[in-house]
Amino acid sequence: MSDTIEKVKCLIIGSGPAGYTAAIYAARANMSPVLYQGAQPGGQLTTTNDVENFPGYPDGITGPEMMMELQKQAERFGTDVRGGWITKVDFSGDVHKVWVNDEKEIHADTIIISTGASAKYLGLESEQKYLKLGGGVSACAVCDGFFYRNQEVVIVGAGDSACEEAHYLSKLCKKVTMLVRRDAFRASKIMEARVRNTENIEILLNTETDEVLGDGQVVTGVRAKNNKTGEVIDIPATGFFVAIGHKPNTDIFKDYLTLDETGYIINEPGTTRTNVEGVFVSGDAADHVYRQAITAAGTGCMAALDAERYLAAKDSTFEVSTSTYN
Repeated sequence: MSDTIEKVKCLIIGSGPAGYTAAIYAARANMSPVLYQGAQPGGQLTTTNDVENFPGYPDGITGPEMMMELQKQAERFGTDVRGGWITKVDFSGDVHKVWVNDEKEIHADTIIISTGASAKYLGLESEQKYLKLGGGVSACAVCDGFFYRNQEVVIVGAGDSACEEAHYLSKLCKKVTMLVRRDAFRASKIMEARVRNTENIEILLNTETDEVLGDGQVVTGVRAKNNKTGEVIDIPATGFFVAIGHKPNTDIFKDYLTLDETGYIINEPGTTRTNVEGVFVSGDAADHVYRQAITAAGTGCMAALDAERYLAAKDSTFEVSTSTYN
């Protein structure tokens, strides 16, 4: 083996709640995990100002602070946390090969993929401005809807997820205005009926977002345009929710792992195993249903346990650590 190739027992790709939780469990099991943080250290949660629904934080915590604490906890048990991202993989042989930043080559006995999924946004300058400011733009109603209790919000989208999130928001908010770009929903009939039959949801068909309005700090409204008539209206709102889908960060694995039609990694039901032995998946790279920090963390734990058992089955000298379960 060349001196330029590093051999590791457990490589974790990604640094959100799933990746760091996997690292904590893997480190406690004496697997000497190496974790690469990726292009967005800490994952999507670093764009969230307030996290109030993760157990253990009765007063809430910011997303960046929470990720820093998870990183410290992983490092406390010996995880080697590194900057950089995986740009290429080769799972065709018995050795799992990856390349970091197109340069460094690593051979890993086990790999835990925790690369997550990225929310799709409209790309408007005003949208991105208030997203970065944390002042009223969100891609997760379940995560952030609570902050808009008894307020008026706007949601963009026409699929099942958009309908589900609009219905969720309707239980918290005074009014929900739903912008649908075409003259019909893409959602199933039952989901469409649910939003149409909810009194405080107003649906505007053939309507697109022109601009997210604000005072420089927080969102105050949304300027929308009817793409049939050209009419422009300003909608008062303190929250702007985008529900046009997510893109899993899995492109580099597509030649080796089984993905669904939208790119999510398919795992063996009840486990985190993929179709390649020794390669496991956790978090939003496989989960297109829940997409919560707590569920991601749970699957990170599962992936580490699965990887530990895989190593134990292959090598009788590697014993499953009872401390992992405590």
